[in-house]
Amino acid sequence: MLPIGPLMIEHRLMERMIVLLKKEAEWIEREGALHPEFIEAALDFTRTYADVCHHGKEENILLRELDRKPVSAEHRRIMEEILQEHRESRAAVADLEKAKISYLKGDREALQEIVRTVRFLVNLYPCHIEKEDHHFFLPCMEYFSQEEKDLMLRQEQEFDRDLVHRLYKEKVMREEARFGKP
Repeated sequence: MLPIGPLMIEHRLMERMIVLLKKEAEWIEREGALHPEFIEAALDFTRTYADVCHHGKEENILLRELDRKPVSAEHRRIMEEILQEHRESRAAVADLEKAKISYLKGDREALQEIVRTVRFLVNLYPCHIEKEDHHFFLPCMEYFSQEEKDLMLRQEQEFDRDLVHRLYKEKVMREEARFGKP
């Protein structure tokens, strides 16, 4: 399997969440309310799965290794676009979190910001995924030897294996910083 195989498989799950986000935006516009538990689940999915896990592997493994290669100007441009889109996604998720908190505190106007932000994500991700799947991942494999591809695949597997432990260790450390260590 190529090191991009797992990344492309992750895209399929992200596409399913995008469909659900679109349905939630439509429901909010129609009903004038939201499903707070869904928004929280979508925030968690986007922060943890899409950003920390998926973007983490892209940025810390694939793009890091590509950055060491003499890639074409076109692939370099796409790399920069991908990184910019990751930053835009992170900013949108932060905006969605703020708007959700405002809404839950009684600010009904926050619904407009929630819909705007959800629609931004719903528009961003399909184009982002299409770019990676069809114009970047596969052509960029030509820059790597089979040994390099195998190494990146092992690194992705290690990244996934260690992810849950790293995330929850960070959560405990944040709380220890807040409350003091036991």
